[in-house]
This record gives sequence, C-alpha cells and structure tokens, in this order.
Amino acid sequence: MSENDLKLDEFAPEEGPLAETRDEDKTAGDLASVFDVPVNISAVLGRASLSVAQLLQLGQGSVLELDRKVGEAIDIYVNNRLVARGEVVIVDERLGVTMTEIIKDGDAAP
Repeated sequence: MSENDLKLDEFAPEEGPLAETRDEDKTAGDLASVFDVPVNISAVLGRASLSVAQLLQLGQGSVLELDRKVGEAIDIYVNNRLVARGEVVIVDERLGVTMTEIIKDGDAAP
C-alpha cells in the first residue's frame, strides 16, 4: 500500500467515537438553553424597486406592484436567512403563514 492510498476505519454502530451519542434520544428539552434566544422572522410577500421620487409619491391607498404573482409562494426568513417557503393563511381573522417547503443549505436559489 502506497502512502497515497487511504483506508477508512469502519466502526460498528455501537463502537467508535460517536457511540455514546447514538444511545441517547435527543428531545426538545435538550435545547432548553437556547429557548430564550431571540430570532427575527420575516415573511416576504414580494419586492419592488422604486426611486426616492416614486416613494415620495405614494400615499394612502396607493398600490405597489410586487415581483410575485398571486398564489406564488412567499419566502420565510429567520435572521435574514431563507429557511422556508409558504403560503399566507387566515387564522381567527388574522394573517398567518404556513410553511410548505423547507429550504436546505445550498437550495436557496433566488
């Protein structure tokens, strides 16, 4: 075997450096130390670009055209990071958001 050939050690599920973490089931209680950490959640319906002059012309009742179509999924951000897409819903006469797709790292194409 040359020095460029690598061999990976194989471990049975009950042995190896991570064996002790496999034996325990993780629960929400294990995260109790982070429950009070504040996060900023944004549900973005769409975006628009305006000049300052156009912005100053907006008034009550003005309609601002967004870059999304009716029924298209909205983006859900946590701390300015895209984490999901969803739909606007009405719950007890209030607006809400239901998540329809979770975005994994690297899947967040604009």
